[in-house]
Amino acid sequence: MTLLRRYLVVYSLMVWQGGFVFYSAIVVPIGTATLGSAAAQGAITARVTEVMYVIGLFSLGLLLWDMLVSADPSPRRRYIRWACWLIAVLSHGLLLYCHFLLLSLMDPDRRYVIIHTPFYLIHRIYLWICTFQWIAVSLWLLLTVKFWNNFGNGKI
Repeated sequence: MTLLRRYLVVYSLMVWQGGFVFYSAIVVPIGTATLGSAAAQGAITARVTEVMYVIGLFSLGLLLWDMLVSADPSPRRRYIRWACWLIAVLSHGLLLYCHFLLLSLMDPDRRYVIIHTPFYLIHRIYLWICTFQWIAVSLWLLLTVKFWNNFGNGKI
């Protein structure tokens, strides 16, 4: 069961965080260049992020499962892992809230922004929250892999 849990944790993070990095670093710039505007790309991104929220919730659940059943002997690492997870969960909620705020500033078909000034401010905040979440999840993974490597080898 340990091997399956660890596999699911890593694979879900590959899909969630890997998908996030690939989308933001590759798809958005190519989509913007191909479609000719950030607004057209934004209409696609508004829909893609909804799928990413679901994937993120699933991943966060798997991370929680791993922490609940793993007996990490390092109190400091255990505390930091829990803090990272909590930051990721709170970030996820804030991102979802910002997403709905951003949608309220777009036309009903989500094709263009109708109220520009607050949209771009909220979007900037949204991007910062994404960054903090990515850092928290990355640190969680680093500490978890260290724990698995040092103390979990006998359980596989």
